[in-house]
Amino acid sequence: MWPATHVHRSAARWPYAELDPAALRAAGWTPTPFREVVLKVHQRCNLACDYCYVYEQADQTWRDRPRMMSEPVRRAAAEAIGRHAERHRLARVRVILHGGEPLLYGPRRLGELAAELRAAAPEGVTVEIGMQTNGVRLTDATLAVLREHDISCGVSLDGTQADHDRHRKLRGGAGSFPAVRDGLRLLLRPENRSLYAGLLCTIAPDTDPVATYEQLAAFEPPVIDFLLPHANHRSRPWLPAGASPTAYGEWLVAAFDHWYAQLAAPRVRIFEDVMRLVLGGSGGGEQVGLSPSATLVIETDGAIEQVDALKSAYEGAGATGLDVTRDEFDAAFDDPGVVARQIGPRALSDECLSCSVHRVCGGGHYAHRYRPGAGFRQPSVYCADLRLLIGHIRTRLAADLKGLAARPSAEPVR
Repeated sequence: MWPATHVHRSAARWPYAELDPAALRAAGWTPTPFREVVLKVHQRCNLACDYCYVYEQADQTWRDRPRMMSEPVRRAAAEAIGRHAERHRLARVRVILHGGEPLLYGPRRLGELAAELRAAAPEGVTVEIGMQTNGVRLTDATLAVLREHDISCGVSLDGTQADHDRHRKLRGGAGSFPAVRDGLRLLLRPENRSLYAGLLCTIAPDTDPVATYEQLAAFEPPVIDFLLPHANHRSRPWLPAGASPTAYGEWLVAAFDHWYAQLAAPRVRIFEDVMRLVLGGSGGGEQVGLSPSATLVIETDGAIEQVDALKSAYEGAGATGLDVTRDEFDAAFDDPGVVARQIGPRALSDECLSCSVHRVCGGGHYAHRYRPGAGFRQPSVYCADLRLLIGHIRTRLAADLKGLAARPSAEPVR
């Protein structure tokens, strides 16, 4: 019998009524240890983004949680991460400080937490600590603390000022772009460059993909993450009036072509992942590919949850019923939702398995597959967009490889 937190899971027959983790283990499946832990250190935010999956979508459990992670919870989290790393002989773990807005936790507390995380790690285990921030509260004083504790920063930016400010507003209604720009300029200073992890951009089909890319590239990020807005078969992706049904895919294709034509450009994760997968390699992100998920989330109250994006599906979709103050991470291997994101093609629908690009697409982001009553063994709500992007990239790469093969061999060096 599942704990009370699973009461809402009747909304998702698969995997909760149909997937048996014990049977999978008995048949030879081996769980993947958790190498990335997201700590929700602050539950509130200083922005009011209209598409936010935490505050504006189906799961509103944030309302009942503490604003900040307490010292006992953060110590329990640090110790649990250390024990998991030791049990599974991990050489490296990554901790992402998240929210809400993690900088609302305060520089002093962030520094204390970083020290606790590293102190709790077994000898020989490297703890990488990063943060996903809206960038508004980045100051010289804050960055000095982040430098001292080696905490890197990913910043959210949705393109040009006009496009960004339509969706990512301050609580008073003003756009947040100027404050984010100022924070990024601080990150670009030589003493802070090592902290700069990249830019995250939620795309919109009524924006110019080239202008969006160029605005992000102007801030010299080491990597750009283009994200599809979290949507599913209940809450479908927003499309402007008269837009093509594959408007998101067309946006990504145009952005890819512009990026691919440049010799020196920031990395773009989704494009690189698709290219590697098309060429027979593996991807490293959640949007495409079949790599097992190795991420857990710890909420401010200590609840151990699945990936945060599940909050876009229905209330309680990310819950496991576990708590970091009393449970080990390994207990999550008994949760069908956790297991579903680790078993690769066995989590895909028959429709997906019959598709020629399923090993590249991987079914798309797990949260985007949700259909009320049926659950997560469905094609992505962005299926057609992903097929368009993957087919385009495959064609571009094939043409370039054919062109290279047709070139006459170079003269041998004497």
